[in-house]
Amino acid sequence: MNSYQPFIEIRRELHKIPEVGYKEEKTQAFLLQYLNSLPEDRIEIKTWKTGIFAKVKGTNPSQIIGYRADIDGLPITEETDLAFTSAHTGYMHACGHDLHMSIALGILSEVVHNPITDDVLFMFQPAEEGPGGAEPMVQSDIYQAWKPSFILALHIAPELPVGSIATKEGLLFANTSELYIDLVGKGGHAAFPHNTNDMIVAACSLVTQLQSIIARNVDPLDSAVITIGKITGGTVQNIIAEKARLEGTIRTLSAESMKKVKERIEGMVRGIEVGYSCKSSIDYGCMYHQVYNHHEMTREFMTYVEQQTNVKLIESKAAMTGEDFGYMIKDTPGFMFWLGVESEYGLHHAKLSPNEEAIGVAIEVVSNYLRWKCDHS
Repeated sequence: MNSYQPFIEIRRELHKIPEVGYKEEKTQAFLLQYLNSLPEDRIEIKTWKTGIFAKVKGTNPSQIIGYRADIDGLPITEETDLAFTSAHTGYMHACGHDLHMSIALGILSEVVHNPITDDVLFMFQPAEEGPGGAEPMVQSDIYQAWKPSFILALHIAPELPVGSIATKEGLLFANTSELYIDLVGKGGHAAFPHNTNDMIVAACSLVTQLQSIIARNVDPLDSAVITIGKITGGTVQNIIAEKARLEGTIRTLSAESMKKVKERIEGMVRGIEVGYSCKSSIDYGCMYHQVYNHHEMTREFMTYVEQQTNVKLIESKAAMTGEDFGYMIKDTPGFMFWLGVESEYGLHHAKLSPNEEAIGVAIEVVSNYLRWKCDHS
C-alpha cells in the first residue's frame, strides 16, 4: 500500500465538502478531528474564524517555520465523473485546496511523529478565493504571538507533470483587484430616447475606453490586464436602461501600475458622468497583494530541489493569477511554489481532476526540506 494513501483518502473526503470563504464549518471540523487524533503533547491547536493554527513542537527550537494551506472551495458545479464528487450542489474544490489541505496534514503528521529541531506553524487559511483570509489571519493575535521566521506554501499546477516543482525568485503572482462599476442615469420609453440618459450606451463606451488604459498608460515593459467579464443593465427590449453594472478584474505586475490603472479608471468614470449625465460608483472588492518570493530563501529551496532525484525543478515565469498568500509573504519572508498535478483541465474548471500521486510527492519533498532546513540553519 502507498504510504501516502491515507492522505489521498483525506483529500477525497475533503473534496466532497467544498465550502466558500468563512463558511468552511464542515471543513474546519474535519481538520480538527484529524488534528485532535495526534499526540496532544506534540501539537498546540487554536481556531481562528473558520481557520486553524496548529503549532508542532520542535526538539530544540530556535525559530518557528510557517506553512500555509488554504481551505475554501468555489461556487462551481462539478462536472467530473469521480467517485467522490462534491456533495454540496453548486460548489467544488476547483482550485486544488483539497490537495493543499491533505498535503499540509501529511507534512504535519511527519513532523509530529518524526520531530525536527524547530517549531512548525501550520495555518489552515479560510477565504483565499474571497473575500481574502490571509491579511486578517496575519493580523490576528494568534499569528503575532506565533509569528514565523519564514513561511512557505504551494499551489497545484494542472499543466505540469507529477514530479515537477516550479518556482522563481522575486515576483511569482501578480497584484490583483476586483472591479465593480455602477452607472445610474435616467430610463424611459425606447421611442423617446431624448428624454433619457441611456446607461447601456454609457457602459459600452466605458468598456471601450478602459481598454485604452493598458495600451496608453502602462509602461510597455511592464504588464497589466483589465478584464470586464460581466455587464448587466436594463429590463426589457423597449425600455432604455436606467442602470448598468460592469464587473471585472485588474491585474498588474507592479504595485505602481495598479495605482496608476485605478487612477485612470476613476478619471474615465468621472468623464462618463459628465458625458452621459449620470452618477457612478466604483468598488474594488477583494484586492490581493503580489506574491514576491524572497530571493535568498527561494534560491536555497531551488538548489535543494535540484539535488533531489524524485522531483524535477522548473524555473517558472511570473503569472497574472492572484493569491492572497501575498499578504503573508509581505509580512514574513518566504516563498511559494507550483506543484505539478497533471490535469487535462485547469484551475477553476468544473472538470479539474488532479493526479493524486502528487500528494505523496509534495509531502515527501516539503517534509525532507524542512528537516534539511533545520539541520543547515
